[in-house]
Amino acid sequence: METYKIELISRRKFLIVAIVGTTAIAAAPKTFLSTRKRHNVLFIMADDLGYGDLSNFGRPDYHTPHLDRLANQGVRFTNAYAAAPLCTPTRCAFITGRYPARLPIGLKEPLEFGDNSVGLLPDHPTIASLLKDEGYETALVGKWHLGYLPEYGPNQHGFNEFFGILSGGVDYFTHKDALGKLDLYENLEPVERNGYITDLLTERAVDFISRRRDRPFYLSLHYTAPHWPWEGPGDEQVSRSLKNFGDGGSLKVFAAMMKSLDDGVGRVMKALSDAKLDRDTLIIFTSDNGGERFSYNWPLSRQKGTLWEGGLRVPAIVRWKGVVPAGHYTEQAAITMDWASTILSATQTKPEVNYPFDGEDLLPICKGERAIYDRTLFWRTSKQDAGRSGKWKYLKGSKTEHLFDLSNDPGEKVELKETYPDILARLRTEFQKWESQMLPRPLEGHVEE
Repeated sequence: METYKIELISRRKFLIVAIVGTTAIAAAPKTFLSTRKRHNVLFIMADDLGYGDLSNFGRPDYHTPHLDRLANQGVRFTNAYAAAPLCTPTRCAFITGRYPARLPIGLKEPLEFGDNSVGLLPDHPTIASLLKDEGYETALVGKWHLGYLPEYGPNQHGFNEFFGILSGGVDYFTHKDALGKLDLYENLEPVERNGYITDLLTERAVDFISRRRDRPFYLSLHYTAPHWPWEGPGDEQVSRSLKNFGDGGSLKVFAAMMKSLDDGVGRVMKALSDAKLDRDTLIIFTSDNGGERFSYNWPLSRQKGTLWEGGLRVPAIVRWKGVVPAGHYTEQAAITMDWASTILSATQTKPEVNYPFDGEDLLPICKGERAIYDRTLFWRTSKQDAGRSGKWKYLKGSKTEHLFDLSNDPGEKVELKETYPDILARLRTEFQKWESQMLPRPLEGHVEE
């Protein structure tokens, strides 16, 4: 007897019901109808990893040999920025390729635990949905933080599969969020697993990469490390006694968390090598925002949650063997949305016309085909404004404005607004023009000046 299955396929605003006979030959994905070569993509995002928290970015008290090796095999960006100083808006920026202030979920600073009122709009295209439409096998392993309801979740936005958390952070051993609710999911279903969350995510990523397949893949590996609660792999007893996620921790614990993260990346790189996919996979590594209590941000000022450099500037690495020359660094300014645009370029994929990306393709920079060029970038929180144009940084709080020359003063210590009032006025005007294209600013927020 011939059997059938029913597949519900979401395509933005339309629901297509396809009845597929198991004895029939399914229609080939779009990528198989083309002679174009399709490359794999591995995007790795750490959580609250500060600018100097990798040893080859300056960390003095521990080493990250696997991430150092990844950087030595590609190019390091020393002027890479997050699209926001907090989790949710930056993740919104990457997944949509657009400034987070264009979407309601991007205004959350961040999305609070258990807040079901908003999420990534179900009909909004994403980097995953675009690649899925091109025939890619897509997976998200790790942190989502863009909505709790199923219609806001990863599976609704282009990911064939999801294993990870929906909230901003979970206990590394119990996998419960700050409200005490289990927050580890296999697609739409909560699941219980034994193990340290960093290891569980690594294992799933290795499994995904190691599968036999006949089409290219896009894997987003969004680690929760080194975000609080600060628990190393040997701190299960600490986990049992922890009352608040922001409590505890130490430089020693942070180093242990970073070793676990670095070891995880090393295992993922080995899986790529074992699968003989090294030269056919674009790898991008970065962080969602600046570091927090135990991060090393020197020489930058402040930390996560602010629009000072310490809250925005992050490490970034691009490796693509045979395409991107090894062992280089660049001072080119980059921002989260650029990684989405770069992925589209590498996979010969176009964004949807009605949802143009705000990022730029950085492959010419990575390959050494284009010289460093000046850019103008903007940021906004509920209580701060910021813009960078070339070497100039504009920063406005509730009471004052600042102007800094980042080429000479990355720590933002020397005030220049009185010396260059014309530049201050220009950047203020450019910011206001950009802001007029964004959604209205939220009235309340958690970011301090």
